[in-house]
Amino acid sequence: MTQPIENMANATARFNMIEQQIRTWEVLDPTVLQLLNDVPRENFVPLEYQGLAFADIEIPLGHDQTMLSPKLEGRILQALNVQKTHNVLHVGTGSGYFTALLASLAKHVISVDINADLSALAAKNLAQNNIKNVTLEVADGIFGRKSYEHYDVIVFTGSSPVEPAGVRQQLNIGGVMFIILGSVPAMQATLIQRVSETGFKQDVLFETCVPELINAPQAQQFEF
Repeated sequence: MTQPIENMANATARFNMIEQQIRTWEVLDPTVLQLLNDVPRENFVPLEYQGLAFADIEIPLGHDQTMLSPKLEGRILQALNVQKTHNVLHVGTGSGYFTALLASLAKHVISVDINADLSALAAKNLAQNNIKNVTLEVADGIFGRKSYEHYDVIVFTGSSPVEPAGVRQQLNIGGVMFIILGSVPAMQATLIQRVSETGFKQDVLFETCVPELINAPQAQQFEF
């Protein structure tokens, strides 16, 4: 039996996305590449942008929010090295696609979005794709979650001019946090690892530019 033309077109576009965008951006982890092949990105893209589901762009979701570009999603996943034992905090649910990628790798994901409409859209998309190990919350997650819970992975899918205070302390020892720090035009994708109760290691992975998270803390302005 031959595949429907639409499915074949998506399969070809997905293959090209992985080979031409993601691999060429130094994403070579076979687990990540397989995941990007297996989780259907098009199922999380608004209908009006279906023709751009696999394009090297940020896709608008409304409410001034966007999906990250595929190559950036791949690069983040590779840096985080999420394992089946990990509990993950994701800030910036959007359409639920990156949440789905995380959930496919992790034990459990708590995904927080400040916008109720986007969280509802993500809930619908995740349910339709049979992804169940996710808890969605409508809240301002810029400072993480004010609970006693700690996480193996914390990831922000948006930028902040400065690191939000207190979030790195929500990591388990050995845990990692990904956040894009800085302002246009100079933003740095940053990985922070908790190496002890009081010790942290911080590395700049690459430069990029993505929309700022709502209510992100601002750099202090100096007056002369």
